[in-house]
Amino acid sequence: MNAQELSQYLADAPPAVVRLEIEKHFSNLSDKQKRYAHFISRASFAGNRIVLRQVSPESESIYDFIIALYGASAGDWKALALKAGVDEGGLSAFLQYAAQFLGNSGNYKSFGDSKFIPRCPEAVFAALASTSPEAEEHYAATKGAIFSSDRPGQLHLGFTDEGHLTTYYPDSPDITKDEIFAVQEWSQSKGLLPENNRLRKTKDGVFELLIASAKASVPSEGGDIGKETEFTVSGGVLDGKTIRLVYGDYAPQMEAITGYIKRAAENAENETQEKMHLAYAKSFDEGSLLAFKDSQRYWIRDQGPMVECNIGFIETYRDPVGVRGEWEGFAAVVNLERTRAFGELVRSAPDLIPLLPWSKEFEKDKFLSPDFTSLEVLTFCGSGIPAGINIPNYDDIRQAEGFKNVSLGNVLSAKAPDEKIPFIKDSDLALYQKYRDAAFEVQVGLHELTGHGCGKLLQESSPGVYNFDHENPPISPLTGKPVATWYKPGQTWGSVFGGLAGAYEECRAELVAMYLSCEFSTLKIFGFGDGSVDIDGEAGDILYASYLSMARAGLVSVEFWDPKSQKWGQPHCQARFAILKSFLEADDDFCKLEYQNEDLSDITIKLDRSKILTSGRKAVGDFLRKIHVYKSTANVEEGSKFFSHMSNVGLDYWGTKVRNAVLENKQPRKVFVQANTYLDEDTGKVNIKQYEPSIEGIIQSWAERERELSGNRS
Repeated sequence: MNAQELSQYLADAPPAVVRLEIEKHFSNLSDKQKRYAHFISRASFAGNRIVLRQVSPESESIYDFIIALYGASAGDWKALALKAGVDEGGLSAFLQYAAQFLGNSGNYKSFGDSKFIPRCPEAVFAALASTSPEAEEHYAATKGAIFSSDRPGQLHLGFTDEGHLTTYYPDSPDITKDEIFAVQEWSQSKGLLPENNRLRKTKDGVFELLIASAKASVPSEGGDIGKETEFTVSGGVLDGKTIRLVYGDYAPQMEAITGYIKRAAENAENETQEKMHLAYAKSFDEGSLLAFKDSQRYWIRDQGPMVECNIGFIETYRDPVGVRGEWEGFAAVVNLERTRAFGELVRSAPDLIPLLPWSKEFEKDKFLSPDFTSLEVLTFCGSGIPAGINIPNYDDIRQAEGFKNVSLGNVLSAKAPDEKIPFIKDSDLALYQKYRDAAFEVQVGLHELTGHGCGKLLQESSPGVYNFDHENPPISPLTGKPVATWYKPGQTWGSVFGGLAGAYEECRAELVAMYLSCEFSTLKIFGFGDGSVDIDGEAGDILYASYLSMARAGLVSVEFWDPKSQKWGQPHCQARFAILKSFLEADDDFCKLEYQNEDLSDITIKLDRSKILTSGRKAVGDFLRKIHVYKSTANVEEGSKFFSHMSNVGLDYWGTKVRNAVLENKQPRKVFVQANTYLDEDTGKVNIKQYEPSIEGIIQSWAERERELSGNRS
């Protein structure tokens, strides 16, 4: 790679470090609630090494290297640099890299899935490592991978047979996509869920499904598909091959997680919470995803808790196939004041959803009103922290039993100092800065509740059993003819749409939010306007800021499109870029990109506020109707074709000219400093410690967290 190409992969200098403010919210909890939150936090972070191993082979050793250097320095980084003979610039480059690494739980960006590399020579890291035998051992274990860039394809996560890197298929350099999909098809036929497993192809050609569990063998009463662990495949790509179930993946971590979760159960507020955590414990101990699904059923029923949580192998964005989950866990305190607004939104949802641009045949028979809370995050373990969450991801539970939504308030409100905002016109900047946070909260609320919460999947749930009139199928609004496709027994939305499902669903949810935000009664719920249409009033300001934000998000998304592979590295970015294109293709010059300079260095977004309710909303509705009906009817052929067209970048204009302008104005993503909690076993009291919002602060927080976890203390 040349220097210009490599510059795109250099670590942020500096990363935008912000603190998740939580102390005042945590202090309002009872002692029992604090203990409950504490043990959930410990269980979540006990899975941090799982996240590291899911990112890259070297991430865990890099993590240990950073923690060991903190121990060697006792937090006095200047003294350590002096001992190592490293100058101020070299030390700064190491600390910046370390903070970004810890903020992403790995050396690939959680938002974009591309590698980042230190802005200093390898000699700097080697010199720092030489100050501590422990650090030197961990540094040697990285095998040069911190700085390696000789294989450009491996700077991105993805399928190995396309030249990319993934650890969801470990020690399997010659495994092919066809084999991976064939194993997935076999698993689906057996009823074996994939979220908590990895797939390994041995040198002998055996396909091992590595199941995350504390126990290293199949449970005595049998696993999710019985006591058998070895199977011979008949037919297809794997004809005659062996598939073997191997229990005990991440066993030490799963054992620790199980122990902490049982302590959380002991401090539960009610029977539902207790059953939820005992189901979690069974899942993590035995590797049972059926038990995990039970935990999610109890979670949905745990309405209005003061401490909210979820934990497990949840989101599947990083698996190239889109079915295996990344470890994630969070504990958060409910913000009662902000939750009231979301409660009103939930009550309004049954009136809002029928306004969406499709007939009732493509909508759930009944909207299952979920719990929707605004949370202040105490702990979030995973590669990145979202602004909102809508789970569980299991279609059968969502369709029949419901789901829950959370908005993460202290994530939404966290601000980096001196944050620059490129691509917004000077005439729009003051309004944008004033209203973008409020607009984002509205967008997140509608996205999570009505976006992910709406829509019916037409299914044949078992042979001959349908959730629609199979004799007289619904008429597709896209063709004017009866639908001819639906989900067959055993199929899920994720299994049908595969690796595209994440970006596709995020796009659908974003479009629902954009469409319904044009309802001024919705804006009133959040405290803007009186519910009457007033595009020039404050509610109109919120709506304008929301559409501007989406257009800007789509523009900056091209940073996460890789010109070499011509593929997207981030589902949300692919979704937002597609939405920007729908804005630009709207009637009557609704949205344009303006520039004078040939290199597009002065590019800005011009969006006509007066046309949001006409041309803008029509473009959103037309796009939304198509992708919704394709999803609802399992029409993966047309849906994939259409969405791939809308999110296509190409090498000329978008992939080169626009992308170069975006990279020149690239802003570092935020990394969050999180608090730690400490339990006094004698008194039952839990104390909380927050850290400075600085590079040194985030390193210290992780070092002290690791010390507690590795010491197996409370």
